[in-house]
Amino acid sequence: MKLRRTLFCLFALPLVLSAKTSVWKVSSGDNSVYLGGTCHILRPQDFPLPEAYEQAYEAADSLTFEVDPAKLQSPEFSMQLMAASRYQDGRTLKDVLNTEAYSALSKHAGENGIPMVVLDSIKPGMVVTMLTIQELMKLGVTQEGVDLFYAKKSAEAQKPIGSLETAEFQIQLLTSLGEGLEDEMVLYSLQDLDQIESLYQEMIRAWREGDLEGLEKLFVTDMQEYPSIYDALLKDRNLNWLGQIKTMLSDADTEYVLVGVAHMVGPDGLIHLLEDAGYRVEQL
Repeated sequence: MKLRRTLFCLFALPLVLSAKTSVWKVSSGDNSVYLGGTCHILRPQDFPLPEAYEQAYEAADSLTFEVDPAKLQSPEFSMQLMAASRYQDGRTLKDVLNTEAYSALSKHAGENGIPMVVLDSIKPGMVVTMLTIQELMKLGVTQEGVDLFYAKKSAEAQKPIGSLETAEFQIQLLTSLGEGLEDEMVLYSLQDLDQIESLYQEMIRAWREGDLEGLEKLFVTDMQEYPSIYDALLKDRNLNWLGQIKTMLSDADTEYVLVGVAHMVGPDGLIHLLEDAGYRVEQL
């Protein structure tokens, strides 16, 4: 399993034209909710976004994110995340990882000018996340993805912003990533960092084109081999969000829900769950 693909859930070809995008309109009678599948981090050249994102924004009375991106950018969140990412019981990576995984991680860190003493007290899931972000930054990726772009735009326009989850929940999710599978996660992630550019390009292509099959292959298929990760990262959260989206569909306002595109696809994705619940779902 390529466990590093889970990290893209927690994080192009701009000239490609497609009749489909990763935006959907969900309807119940005269009431509507727009769902926008997002990439949390992008390169400047990945803008402008497909026009459907802007159409949904203009039609919406309010926006809802996994968590308000402004909160995730705050110093308080960063401090809480880093505190939770460190072992508090005296353990280090050498205690948690087997010899093969620890040696491979040490080699990669050394080649990238990162002293292992900096990483030793940090949990493997967060270490892999940090290394992945470092490699993505070399490709020109910044923290401004779809979510932050529309959070800023909504704040300027004084459009209401809501959250499906709390920042504290996301901290727990990020810092417990891969528990029980630490060795495999580290080894696979390090192997695939060498091809991260092609993986990123494929992710952006599938996202821009609303390629459901491609997105499911990238994010869902392999992860299902590890039910604990799949349930925590995708299935359980989608089920929790489903109830909130149903509530939105029962009022007269038009909401725009922006969440990672991995949550849209697969048998437990929001698209299937909403269709199975009897709502009309149209891909824009």
